[in-house]
This record gives sequence, C-alpha cells and structure tokens, in this order.
Amino acid sequence: MKKIVVGCTLCLLATSAFAALSSDEVKRLNDAASILTELRNSPDKGIPEELWTKAECAIVIPSMKKAAFVIGGEYGSGVMSCRAKDWTSPVFMQLAKGSWGLQIGAETTDLVLLVMNKRGVDKLLEDKVSLGADASVAAGPIGRAAAAATDAQLKAEMLSYSRSSGVFAGIDLSGGVLRPDKEALARAYGDNVTARDIVTGTRHVEPPSAANAFLQSLRRDVRATTGRK
Repeated sequence: MKKIVVGCTLCLLATSAFAALSSDEVKRLNDAASILTELRNSPDKGIPEELWTKAECAIVIPSMKKAAFVIGGEYGSGVMSCRAKDWTSPVFMQLAKGSWGLQIGAETTDLVLLVMNKRGVDKLLEDKVSLGADASVAAGPIGRAAAAATDAQLKAEMLSYSRSSGVFAGIDLSGGVLRPDKEALARAYGDNVTARDIVTGTRHVEPPSAANAFLQSLRRDVRATTGRK
C-alpha cells in the first residue's frame, strides 16, 4: 500500500513539474489568444473565415522581433494547435529567418500561419521545416471572403499573415525555419513528449491552464459567420 501511495505522489509531483511554464511561455499563450480574438472579430480586415474553417493547424508568433545576434534577422516564439476531435493542446514553436524586413520599420510584428492540408502538417512535425523549400508558403488573402485568393495561395500548404500597428496583412515567410520549442514542450508536458505526440494524439496530454484563453479563441463557433449547420 505504501508503494502505491508513494508512486501516486510521485506522479502528481511530476505532473505539477511539467506544468511549470515560464512567465515567457504564459505570455506567449495570452498574447496568442489576444491576437486571434482580434483577428477573428475583424472579418473585413482579417483572415477569411472560409480559409479559417479549412485550416488543419494554426500557429501564432506574437511579437516577432529583430534579433540582435543575427545581422538583419528576425526571431520569434509562439504556439500551435491542430484540429483533431477538438483543438489539440498547444505546441510551443520557434521561427527564425534571415530577414523579411518588418513592416513599416516596426521593431516587432505579430505573425499567424494557417496550415491548410495534411501534407503541411506532416512536414511541420519534422524536427524543423524550411518555409518555401520543405513546405510551400504564401501570403494569405485578407477580407471577409476567400474568393480573391490566387492559385498560389489556394495551393500553398501554409498561408501566412502579419499584424503591425494594428493592421493585418499577408506576408511571405519563405526562407523561415520553423521548429518545435523542445525546452518549452518539456516544461509543459515532460521530457519524452514530442510535437508529433501531441498533434497525432499518440500520447494524451492535458493542456496547461494558461492555455485556456488560447484554446477558446480557436474553438470559436463559426456558424454565425459562415452559415454552417
């Protein structure tokens, strides 16, 4: 009996340790929730809802910034969730790039990427993916309807968007390198849990409580704007 009690206690301690996110990771989740809420509440200036409902995964990189340690480069950390029966627990991600030239000379830019098909998801779950080379990426169309999307946008595995000074726009992220943030994943879920485990459901993990607002912004009921039943 003592062994069982000790074992259960250790399990509880381990679970608590896995949920010990840093303040930066909590901020990532909160900022990502705010960005998605604002973007989806502005249908005339944001991502067309038709594209949103077709997306397999959503990635939000709050405050992509110029990296002092990379000349002319940018670097950002964010979170991703994918559709299963529900949106999955968040996967912490990192994005690095030689240089896109942040909008209008801004020091930071918020980024949102939609993964539009299973091929894009599979490539995303590799150790790292080079956007535009390993996975096709295009600047996403803006506005209420997706009718204005070009062939390149409709065929892309990922569509990318940016927000600077409150203005949303499509942005070409070709040349960027996207990868899971393994250190943040370990803090959230344990050393042996990978991004693939979370997205494919190979291992069930509970989302940290700090992810509630982010997941709620993803679960928004779209029937009112799309007429779906």
